Amino acid sequence: MSRARVDKGETKLSIQEYFAWAAELALQDAVLEKKDFDGQGLAVTGAAYPHSEIYSPEVVQDLGFSPSLTLRSDAGGMGGASLLYQAGMAVTTGVVDLVLCLGADTPMNITTPGAVRTWRYETDLQKPFGMMGPNSQFAFILRRHMHQYGTTAEDLGKIAVTQRSHAMKNPNAYLKTPLTLEQYLDSRMISDPIRIFDACIQVNGGLGFIVASNEKAKSLGLSDHAVKILGMAESDNFFQGSMLRPDITYLGIADSAKKAFEESGVKRSEVDFFQPYDDYTIAVLMQIEDAGFCAKGEGSRFVRDHDISVTGDFPINTGGAQLSSGQPAMAGGMVHIVESIRQLRGEGGERQVKHAKIGVATGIGAISYGNSLVDSMTMIFGKE
Repeated sequence: MSRARVDKGETKLSIQEYFAWAAELALQDAVLEKKDFDGQGLAVTGAAYPHSEIYSPEVVQDLGFSPSLTLRSDAGGMGGASLLYQAGMAVTTGVVDLVLCLGADTPMNITTPGAVRTWRYETDLQKPFGMMGPNSQFAFILRRHMHQYGTTAEDLGKIAVTQRSHAMKNPNAYLKTPLTLEQYLDSRMISDPIRIFDACIQVNGGLGFIVASNEKAKSLGLSDHAVKILGMAESDNFFQGSMLRPDITYLGIADSAKKAFEESGVKRSEVDFFQPYDDYTIAVLMQIEDAGFCAKGEGSRFVRDHDISVTGDFPINTGGAQLSSGQPAMAGGMVHIVESIRQLRGEGGERQVKHAKIGVATGIGAISYGNSLVDSMTMIFGKE
């Protein structure tokens, strides 16, 4: 079950109101009530950093739920995937058999000038030398990928342009102005070689989905439009090569995808769409490689040789994802899960992938010092 809301323009809604809105939409979609979650599970992610940290018991109280299990994730872009993993384990082991997973964030409400995160490696080892956050860090990753494998701006531009075309068909997307490759190439640099259209946009928003055991889904009449988790795997602090000199062109997806595909028994040729976490276009390209759809270094050729649109042979981020639909900050990892569920339920509307039966989504988060990212999760979904 899934519904999402990403608000655009000026908003006065608080993060608590986005949590409530997402919960309301998820319950309406499943035709459930709050009382159905008494003694069940509630899971939350998201934080309007650096000024507030989501305190999960407070969310439970604010929303008026009475769960017997409260879960939380602070895994950044992997937050939504982490909730799904935790909720899945909870229902599989019988701790509960129903979990409402919610993500919300309001980065546009932060008004304090000069707000910065306080991670020690940033304040001590990066910012004093001009490394100003994720844009600067991903610029190094992209530059290395270009140097090592010949990746071009045109390859990344195709990803940005295609995802914008998908966002134009998504009622919840923020950016709906057509984008051409020429406009992408002419766009300003924000941290060379990162262009403005290479980076996701932050928005206020809330998203939700429900995880249920097979038996509970049947008893509640949810099985007809449920989506099945075929395989999941997590990899944290993954190093390709030595720990002292890791290859920053790799993500932990190389490890988690291998495990998830082995667990599910799904072949990569059977995948109908791919929803990779997309804080940057280069992250999308790297995950095509690391998920095993092509060899490392061949992502550029793969993007050139394949139609990655919703009508193509390898649809990518069919709702526009964070590059064009918007990133509700630390709840951004929910976007790819919700869109996967919509596609497998045939609710994509104009952007629906025909005959979609199997989809893959990822979550990556916590960009680190001296490596690419810390957290990586691969999820494989199928129609019931």
